[in-house]
Amino acid sequence: MLSSTAKHNLFSASKRDALVQRFTTFDYAGDSISDLPVWQAARQKILVNPSHQARKVQPADLLIEDRRPLHQALPRMLRLHHWVKNLLVFSPLLLAHRLNEDSVLSQTILAFFAFSLVASAIYIINDLLDLSADQTHPRKQNRPFAAGDIQLIQGIRLFPMLLLGALLISSFLPPTFSAILLLYLLLTTLYSLWIRRLFVWDVLMLTGLYTLRIIAGGAATHTPISIWLLAFSILFFLTLALVKRCTELQELSLSDTINTSCRERPYQPKHYSAFFQTGITIALGSSFILIGYLLSDKVLKLYQQPLYLWGILPLILYWFWRIWNRVKKGILHDDPIVFAVSDLQTYCIGLIVCLLVHLAS
Repeated sequence: MLSSTAKHNLFSASKRDALVQRFTTFDYAGDSISDLPVWQAARQKILVNPSHQARKVQPADLLIEDRRPLHQALPRMLRLHHWVKNLLVFSPLLLAHRLNEDSVLSQTILAFFAFSLVASAIYIINDLLDLSADQTHPRKQNRPFAAGDIQLIQGIRLFPMLLLGALLISSFLPPTFSAILLLYLLLTTLYSLWIRRLFVWDVLMLTGLYTLRIIAGGAATHTPISIWLLAFSILFFLTLALVKRCTELQELSLSDTINTSCRERPYQPKHYSAFFQTGITIALGSSFILIGYLLSDKVLKLYQQPLYLWGILPLILYWFWRIWNRVKKGILHDDPIVFAVSDLQTYCIGLIVCLLVHLAS
């Protein structure tokens, strides 16, 4: 078996020399312009999902293309459906009743896209780092890099472009927002490289990254953030982070196909019960925070009919019960955000909450 080692990279001409030394004749399948020296020495030139440059310079004796079209793979690589998380930057504006102010609304829209571009850049790095584990995972093997739908070099090239776009957008916003965006980039990078391997700390980091979006939304528009909002959001997103870990542990305990040696998470199925109970307790705690807010003087100042807001409490409790019940039954997607954006009842609950807020105003 021929392969690269820690001291020797079997690449381009080195790969050719190793093959020529071992075989009199050989056929070679590759996809990159770096494979050109090997193809020149090979009997059969086989191109598998080749790059544009490779296709241009090397005629193929056999061409194999089975990757998804770029217009389908690119949104999945950028995880556009995860951009919904960045709508949190609008929450300070919404709760301060400033959505009707065009200038601050446009600033928040810019903040949304800045965070979304940075998030997509980090998703690319995560997928590159998780490539080995994803390729042996029953579901994640369909991600663009793991499935071979997008070449690694394309992701590496796109990463700085996304960051530059985000920094350009943030230059139109207050310096405080830019500082928070850079902090978000730093923390997500640390999460990808190190913190996700730390027991419990990874869950706390995910919670902090969600909350940081809310803080950034306030910074983008100079909108003060209520301590009630921060307290509720911390417990709410800590619950969702525990939901994510519980579903992953269920999947791990039920699947024999996941390569546990490639996993970098510090959790084992034995941790499921403690996480499940803690998650439910924290969900109830977030409800008590909401009760405290509804009883505060701040509500009386912002709303003319605050009694309508009490209708939000049972809706939140029902949504938490529903999501944790699905965790218990093992039928929840391992990312609760993906579940939320594809769940009809979640949309109905959201519409009712908006109606209650409108009536209270």
